[in-house]
Order: sequence, then structure tokens, then C-alpha cells
Amino acid sequence: MRRMWRRAVAVICALACVFAVSACGSSDEEGKIRIGIKFDQPGLGFKKSGTYVGFDVDVARYVAQELGYSEDQIIWKEAPSKQREAMLQNGDVDMILASYSITDTRKNAVSFAGPYFVAGQDLLVRRDDDSIKGPEDLNGKRLCSVTGSTSATTVKEKFANEVQLMEQPGYAECATALFSGIVDAVTTDDIILAGLASASRGKLKVVGKPFTQEYYGVGIKKGNTEFARKINAAIAKMIKDGSWERAVKDNTKGTGYTPNAEYNPPKPTEGE
Repeated sequence: MRRMWRRAVAVICALACVFAVSACGSSDEEGKIRIGIKFDQPGLGFKKSGTYVGFDVDVARYVAQELGYSEDQIIWKEAPSKQREAMLQNGDVDMILASYSITDTRKNAVSFAGPYFVAGQDLLVRRDDDSIKGPEDLNGKRLCSVTGSTSATTVKEKFANEVQLMEQPGYAECATALFSGIVDAVTTDDIILAGLASASRGKLKVVGKPFTQEYYGVGIKKGNTEFARKINAAIAKMIKDGSWERAVKDNTKGTGYTPNAEYNPPKPTEGE
């Protein structure tokens, strides 16, 4: 009986500890806003020595401040591309700013506010390479993109059917392949490429002729129209007071990059 009693007490204590830890975990996030970003995209969302930098991060901070949250009330969470919808649906984050393009397919699962930026697919090449001025110049060249991306396929199907495609797990690996001459160009959204160019210390450049439009939105839980309205108001204010333009310049410094003026800055009306 004593043994059974001791076991019962041990089980109760263990359960108490589990519930206590769970309670502590949830209370740590109480009164704070949880924002999903990329941790590995220079210029957009990048974790650097325990801090977070990039254009997506700057927009997220501005929006959070307009919603009433101070810097120390923001919880940054990594939002890998394949996990974004699940993170919003499960309530792991309140919003996601992670080069998250607004598409009809994604709107079946989540809602968006924004857009806060309109990117365009472009090309990254070596600084001294003037032979590639657009996607139609890639026949016979080697082009790198990230595994699972449709960017390189778009180039092959629409512009250069003789291009040689190479996939890497991340854009940093593509940039390394470009540095070393393994590939001739890298393709994805222009602002991502501008971030890579900025980190290259002048060795890489963006061609500067975007050939698609990607509307970056703030991912939120499906159907939350009131939250979308508040976020859109914050983005509109950021554009009006000049903070949006400063954020673009700060995060693409030294690259000569400018957003496509035909689409930027955008009008944030999504999700209302």
C-alpha cells in the first residue's frame, strides 16, 4: 500500500509540474504579440547575434507599435515557408511577415492584410557580368533557385528553354554558387536578391528588370477582418510618413535597388 501511495503521489507531482510549466509558457506570451518572420533571408528577415533585422522586420515593428505593442512585447518566431499556414491556423503566431505572397490558394487557409510590398522576380548576377540583362539571356547559362521554388521553372518555360537549372536548399547556397562560378545567375523576388547583393559587399548585383509581380501580405488567421483593417491602417501610415521608403533603402543599401514604381508603394486594402 505504501508503495502504491508513493507512486500515486509521484504521478500527481509530475502532472503538477507539467501543468505548471505549461501555465508558465502561456503566461510568458500573455499581453504580447507573436510575429512570424524568416530568420535566414538577408534584407528581409534575418536573425543576427540575437537580434532581428530586415525590411519585413521593420514593417512588423512599425505595425506592432501602431497596434500598441512596444519592442519588448514582440515575440519573434521563425516561420519557414512550408509551415506558415499551419502556424496561423494553430494559433502559434498572431501574424506573419515573411515574403508571404498573397495568392488565392493560400486564402483558402488563411487571410491576409496588406500588401505592404510588391516584389518582382528578377536575376542576381556577378558584378562584372554584363552579358545577362534579362531572363531571355539565360539560354545555355546555369541558373540557381531554391528547392521547391517555381522561380527557375518560370524562366525555363517562358523565357529561356535551354537554361540549365540547379537547386540549392537556400538562397545563401545559391549566392555561394554564384560567387564561385558554379552558376551564372540566381532567381527569386527582387527584394530578396537585393538583400543578398547587399550582403555580398559589392560582388553581386540585381539585374533590375522584374518580370512578375508578387504581392507581399501580412498573414493572419482566416476571417479576422477587424485585425486586417488595423494592420492596413498601420501600413498606410508607414507609407505616408516616409518610414516605408526609409526601410526599403536601409535594407538594400549599396545595391542600387529601387522597387518597381508602377506597383510600389502599394495600397493596403486586403482582408477588409
